[in-house]
Amino acid sequence: MTVTLTLAAEAASDPIYQTDFIKEMLRQTRALDSYGQWDGKPMPEILDSYVLTRERKREIPVIGDPDDQIIARVKAFHNAIAVLIEKECGLMAVPFVQLTHEGFGRALIVVGKLVVMDRTLRDVHRFGFESLSKMKSEADKYLAVALEIIGKHGDVAGM
Repeated sequence: MTVTLTLAAEAASDPIYQTDFIKEMLRQTRALDSYGQWDGKPMPEILDSYVLTRERKREIPVIGDPDDQIIARVKAFHNAIAVLIEKECGLMAVPFVQLTHEGFGRALIVVGKLVVMDRTLRDVHRFGFESLSKMKSEADKYLAVALEIIGKHGDVAGM
């Protein structure tokens, strides 16, 4: 119980948990939780699986196949970016994540007929970020590029 209270206090004091991206990551992660295992859990505990510190990364073998939880995290990350794109430009953004059973593939986000993000995925079984702020920074980069592409090719994005 004290761990939950400590995590809840951390979420209340850390400004990263108040950003639109982190709030959306929380929504996406909860949306993919079909069995309700995250119900009642604090934000830091739910989003902890996205943080892959160097120590955690060392524990994961170099070669491996992604499990369903990792694939769900990859999809949640790209879904959150798509929702933020949609929120910024008002056009529907659709994410596509295609992976092989070995953890290689692509992630695309399409707005209208326009591909606004194309990302090659490798070693998905090791998907994660050093911290939540690093995850947010990477998402912000993809968001900025996508919005710039939509700005340049608004006629195609609106199709």
